[in-house]
Amino acid sequence: MNASSVLTCALQTWTIIIYLWCFLFSPTMATEDNSTKCKEGLLLPLWQPNGNLSTGDIVARGIVYFLALAYMFVGVSIIADRFMASIEVITSKEKEIVIKKTNGEKQTISVRIWNETVSNLTLMALGSSAPEILLSIIEVYGQNFEAGEIGPGTIVGSAAFNMFVIIAICVYSIPEDESRKIKHLRVFFVTMTWSVFAYIWLYLILTWSSYGVIEVWEGVTTFLFFPATVLTAYIADRRLLIYKYLSKKYRMKKSGMIVGSEGEDLEMGSTKANYLPDGDITILEEDGNEEVREFEEHRRLYINILRELRHKNPDSPMDDLELMAREEILNRGPKSRAYYRIQATRKLTGGGNLMKRKFERREIKKEESMLEKEEVIIIGFDPCHYTVMENIGEFAVTVTRDGDTSHTICVDFQTEDGTANAGSDYEHVEGTLVFRPGEAQKQIYIKVIDDDVFEEDEHFYVRLTNPRYLGSDGPAGSMNGSIGNIGLRPLIQLSTPALATVMILDDDHSGIFGFPDVEVETSESVGVLSLKVCRYSGARGTVIVPFRTIDGTGKRNKDFEELTGELVFQDNETWKEIPLCIIDNESYEKDSVLYVELGDPRLEEDDDETTFQDINKNSPNAELTEAEKIAMLGKPRLGEQYKATIRIKESKEFKNTVDKLFQKANVSLTIGTSSWKEQFIEAITVNAGDGEDEHDGDGEEEKMPTCSDYVMHFFTIFWKVIFAFVPPTDYVDGWLCFVFSIVVIGILTALIGDLASHFGCTLGVKDSVTAIVFVALGTSIPDTFASKVAAVNDRYADSSIGNVTGSNAVNVFLGIGIAWSLAAIYHAIKGTTFTVNPGSLAFSVTLFCVCAFIVAVVLMLRRHKAVGGELGGPRKYKLPTTIMFFSLWIFYVLMSTLETYGIIAGF
Repeated sequence: MNASSVLTCALQTWTIIIYLWCFLFSPTMATEDNSTKCKEGLLLPLWQPNGNLSTGDIVARGIVYFLALAYMFVGVSIIADRFMASIEVITSKEKEIVIKKTNGEKQTISVRIWNETVSNLTLMALGSSAPEILLSIIEVYGQNFEAGEIGPGTIVGSAAFNMFVIIAICVYSIPEDESRKIKHLRVFFVTMTWSVFAYIWLYLILTWSSYGVIEVWEGVTTFLFFPATVLTAYIADRRLLIYKYLSKKYRMKKSGMIVGSEGEDLEMGSTKANYLPDGDITILEEDGNEEVREFEEHRRLYINILRELRHKNPDSPMDDLELMAREEILNRGPKSRAYYRIQATRKLTGGGNLMKRKFERREIKKEESMLEKEEVIIIGFDPCHYTVMENIGEFAVTVTRDGDTSHTICVDFQTEDGTANAGSDYEHVEGTLVFRPGEAQKQIYIKVIDDDVFEEDEHFYVRLTNPRYLGSDGPAGSMNGSIGNIGLRPLIQLSTPALATVMILDDDHSGIFGFPDVEVETSESVGVLSLKVCRYSGARGTVIVPFRTIDGTGKRNKDFEELTGELVFQDNETWKEIPLCIIDNESYEKDSVLYVELGDPRLEEDDDETTFQDINKNSPNAELTEAEKIAMLGKPRLGEQYKATIRIKESKEFKNTVDKLFQKANVSLTIGTSSWKEQFIEAITVNAGDGEDEHDGDGEEEKMPTCSDYVMHFFTIFWKVIFAFVPPTDYVDGWLCFVFSIVVIGILTALIGDLASHFGCTLGVKDSVTAIVFVALGTSIPDTFASKVAAVNDRYADSSIGNVTGSNAVNVFLGIGIAWSLAAIYHAIKGTTFTVNPGSLAFSVTLFCVCAFIVAVVLMLRRHKAVGGELGGPRKYKLPTTIMFFSLWIFYVLMSTLETYGIIAGF
């Protein structure tokens, strides 16, 4: 059992102990005094009768309410994930901007419209905290704009659970000897400060400014702290305004240029300038535009992933590599809190791994393409080009059948002259090949005629015609190389081209040597380039061909490894390869040139004999005798293409693929849905959801659903099917799903508030204890698993604990700020005052602030190099940290409960 499971069981056990303790400690609460506090819910009426209940009735009703609450929490988690999916789609929208490269070339790139920090503190925080926020607002409305205890208690209790328990689990979940640091430390400081200040502010307005009374300005100010939190976090993230003066990376200049404003070009790697509001001073950022720098980081990641896949799958086409790269990017790349929240909930409810969706879609496409291929029978040569020696005698040309092999089909063939003539160079053949059921290939045998006369290389053709079904398997005849589909028979087609070329090499000459291509373009990531050298017009004897590399714009030992050597062509050997090592400098814009040159070839046995060049050199005007001319005809020599130009350059196809990945490698594609059909199929399908959130690669065996997956699936299928009616995220860019989801969350939250109130009143547990212990735990469990998964899989700790602090602040400023503002305004209009009992809430807030300060100090101390970061580290550090944080939560809950029941004195 892993750490998260142990801690979750401990939390559940602790909750049961708290309630048993409350019930046993104060049995009189369940009698007459408590019955007077029970009131009708906003949506759910009281269970009548509600007075003078026996112990058995109280326990039975408590169990029913407990199970109903648990099931409602499950429903809220599932619909909240739909809500988070719509938020992910909304915040993943992109805009196009134009950047100017260092060489002056302009390029259009796509960047996200939403800043990551802003989206995390607004829509993402709203998505993960919607139940707590809506519970507070609905409770105030349901009680005729009077203060309640469940809403604020849930917010404070959830904050404590997030700060202490979730961070404790994240610290312990990191694998041994690994650690995670917060990347955006400035943003963490800001959100942590606001998180603690939010609860200090609650204490101040409850006890200091106007004791027990919330005035309009206090409620409105509480709400306005929310945009202030977002703004300051954004400033810290982007280093804007006055923060720039505190950084050494910035300097002021009276005259400057505006680079990076919307609608204008952004220069990569250049200085960024922004005018201050007065327009007189320009602040320049020396390390480049943030969006462009982020673009470059992502592009480097995409390039490296694509290169790795190309090395692992050298024979795969670029389209397949693009699909694999997209999956790998989604696995490796940073993910939002929405992704981890949805992934955690789906795995807990038997919904499966989100990353399987892309893989399954690709497999479906492969199966469809295979089915399409099976609908056509293709007949053709394999291979379609043959090179044979003149003295080979008889050789075979292979014809293959692809597709359905259950029918008997036939195809005609015949040889055709090229530069080689039938009768003098080869023997003409023609006939019909018959493929019986089960036969996938046949062979045509052709004889080459040998002679002792020197000739140039010659070629001829073998052509296929008239493919058809044979006899009872189908009608004879065809049209344009194919026959129509009759009944259920597949179509028969010839491959393109429908002929094979046979090259006859003369064996009476030592050969002419050269490169088949004088210009070769290669990627710098190719590693070793195999440069082919061919032997034409003969293949007699062993010939040695020297070669060397020559610098161009590409330099030896910088762009390529210098290479000098000799190729040895054995008798009848027609080609060899030069292994040229290309050095990978990881330059996306690579474009350099080098040359490979061949030297004069020589026969191995004639190294000491006079060459043709020597004869010309010694007697340039001498005429060769007939015998010498015939002798020279057999000597090896260079052809015209003896020097090859090698251009090291990333291919356009590679660069285009990288650019396309920016547009398609979006996590929202795995989270979002495009149709109601897709949603209902997902709702009724059970998938493997156990285990850690490991990457699902092509080579991994697919996991089958376990018994627990089936149990959880059938336990939650009611919610899944109901919520499948919510509009898909692709409609109206996710906003339609956003609106419907928040309405459904509001309805479920209202029911949870009623159930929690009835549950507490039935068992004699006060609403503040119910909220802090149980309701807060129920609303925070999905975030617990989401943060744990994020801690393990992310390179940084921002998604796991960085968002916890921001979420705590947003809960207060939105949940309590909106609820109390509405109530204060309502009472002000009526001429009354909105009163809030500061007792238990003020005590809980103060206790939370003290414990949160301790947690913040410990997290900062853990950044010491001995530990390595806020999360993980050596066991001797992470285990005490986990125990300490978990103990703080137990201490907080215990002290709050004791104060609520008057065991200890509060404020």
